[in-house]
Parts: sequence; structure tokens; C-alpha cells
Amino acid sequence: MRFHGKSQLRCFGSDARVHAPGGGHAVPMPALALLVALLSGPGCSPMRDLAAAESGGQQAPPDPPMADLWEPPPEPITFPDGTRALPCGPPPPEMVCIEGGAFLRGADNGPRNARPAATVWLQTYYIDRYEVTYGEYQQCVRQGRCNRAGPSYAHFNHPLQPINGVSWYDAARYCQVHGKRLPTEAEWEKAARGTRGKLYPWGDEPATCERAIIMDQSGRGCGAPNPRHPHVGKPWPVGSRPPGEHGLYDMAGNAWEWVQDWYSESYQACGSACAGINPRGPCDGNDPCPGHKMKIVRGGSWYWPAQYATTIWRRPHYPNNRPFHHFGFRCAASVEQAEALRQGRMQPPPPESVPAETTQGTPQPPGRLSRRPKRHAAGPASRSGAEAGDKVSGSP
Repeated sequence: MRFHGKSQLRCFGSDARVHAPGGGHAVPMPALALLVALLSGPGCSPMRDLAAAESGGQQAPPDPPMADLWEPPPEPITFPDGTRALPCGPPPPEMVCIEGGAFLRGADNGPRNARPAATVWLQTYYIDRYEVTYGEYQQCVRQGRCNRAGPSYAHFNHPLQPINGVSWYDAARYCQVHGKRLPTEAEWEKAARGTRGKLYPWGDEPATCERAIIMDQSGRGCGAPNPRHPHVGKPWPVGSRPPGEHGLYDMAGNAWEWVQDWYSESYQACGSACAGINPRGPCDGNDPCPGHKMKIVRGGSWYWPAQYATTIWRRPHYPNNRPFHHFGFRCAASVEQAEALRQGRMQPPPPESVPAETTQGTPQPPGRLSRRPKRHAAGPASRSGAEAGDKVSGSP
């Protein structure tokens, strides 16, 4: 039945009837028509009318119009050069999307090589939720896709412990044959500390064994026993502590992590290569890089105390891992790489695209384990003092 002119909709619970103008009989309203009326007009709200009936007839405030409830999608973040941040899509398995935009990198009052603090802009990217494990790396070795490498200590070979004892070249190859890459130093730091410059992945509270796998008064590796090497301890299975920023695990402690960039003695010395939009460090991260012989590891490890497990500590080392150290890594991916991984389009790269060791360090033949580590030093200290963090021999 159709009515002309104004009609009145009354709502009391599920008893909705339309009263025709002129005192006509009330006609039950079909369910679909009731739904349309509820969505299109502010005059009928069953819950509001029911509340009014229970309160003695006092009418509740009207529902806000639907237009007032709608919020437009946020504008994409725009970089200083006019580029817009790409949206985060569904991440590949065990990866996390880091939304493009600015973050605070470095610190004015931190280690000398982490100065000065500056705003840096990064395009959207993805990063592994966990450090690459011993089991994952050795599976790649068995498949013939990765270089044979690994720890020199006993009790470091649990499948879920982070891989330790790999060179930068080993780490880069693993990431590339899995359709990924090593994160740049800026990407690693943003993923670890967020956009507001936190000193640790969880905030500014000091690192403890409740938050990270480090050395404390209980011993190295938070006192994890290692019968063969009691003074060394051992790393824990990845994800043994709560996640930090972005839901990432072990960005502080457990294993030092290789990043893509060549090392400069400070961000100021690095200049424009470490500043602005999507910095990749000296030589844009390319190999070789004249005048630069060391790469960088970040995040601290099971072996070292809390002061090294910050989001700003930078430790340089030779990319061929000579002298031998127990370093690990995690991988990252661009938006395009992540899309290929989601669609199963990832193909192993041709051999010439995988980094090879160069004359910038002592060559290490593929398929051979590096020699055992030297006697341990007191800390990852600099030749110019412990603050810079660039000891390059004798310690995990």
C-alpha cells in the first residue's frame, strides 16, 4: 500500500506501523521497509523510543545523522619532495608493515657515532617479525641456496635460536634468495624505535632480562646455562620476550643484526647520504664503496649488557666477518617485493645479483665455516673509546 503526502512512523520495539494521513488504519510495516526507514530518517529509533517508554515518556536525544558519523579516509602522508607514502597491504607471512613517513633517527646526547638526531623520511616497507633462525638458515644451506655458515659455540644450534656467526654477505644472500633484502640502517632503526625516538623498542625504561635477552647479574644470555661454555651463555629461541614497537621481537638483545649500509663514523660525517628521504648510507649502499670498509650491526645481543641493546647503538664490523663474530640478521622487503611474495611470484635472483665478497675484506671461500673466535675482549668498544661502539675483533 502506498500513501501520498506525509505519513507517520511509530516504533516501539518490533511493533512498527505506518499510519496513513486522515486517520486511516495502521498497516504493519514490512521488515525491509522498516530497515530503510531506520537508516534514512532520524524520526524513528526503536531503542530510543523503548527507552522513552521505560522512562515515563521523556524523549531521549535524537540519534546523530549518519553523515556526522562518517569519517573520510586519512590523507596519504606526503614527503618533502611531494612523494606520497604507499599504503600498507596485507604483509607476507611473518612480516610486519612499517607505514611510510618521518621518524626521529639518532640522538644528540647518545654515542658519538649516532649523532646528531634528525628527522628522516622512509617509504613504506616490510620487515621480518623475528630474527632468522638457525633452523631456517640451515634449511637454506641444505637446499644449496645459501653459504655454509653458523656459530662456533656449542648449544647455539637449536632450530629456533637466532642464526649466529654469519657474514654480511651470507645474510644478504639469504634475504635475496627469499625475495627480500637486508633492511637499511634507517629502516632498522624506525622499526625498532617507532617515530618518536624511543631509546628501546618498548619505551625509555632500561633493558632488563624481563624485556630482552642480554647480560645481567645472572650472567650472559640472562643466565641461560651453557655447559660447554659457561662464561659465554647462549641466545634464546626467537620471540622469548614480549614484542616491542610494531609487534617485532628481539629488536633489543638476543643477536646483533646486520643492516645494509656501509659504516660512517657519525651521521654528520655521512652527510646527505644518511639524511633526507630513504637514505641508504655511503655509496647508496652499493658494493664496493671506496673509503668505507665496514658494515653495521644493530640491537645488542645475549652477550652484552643493556647499554648496547638500545635503538641507537651502532657497531661496525667487516662484512666478511673477519675476525669472526656471532652476528645474526633479519630481512626486509619493499612494497613491490612484498606484493610479489604475497602472489607467489618470487623467483630466486640470478647468481650475479647476489652480493659476493670483495677485496674490501679478506675473502672467505663459500662453503667453509669461519675460524673459531678469538679470546673475548671487554666490550664492543671503539679505538677512540667505548662510546662509539666499533670494536672489530675478538668478541661475540
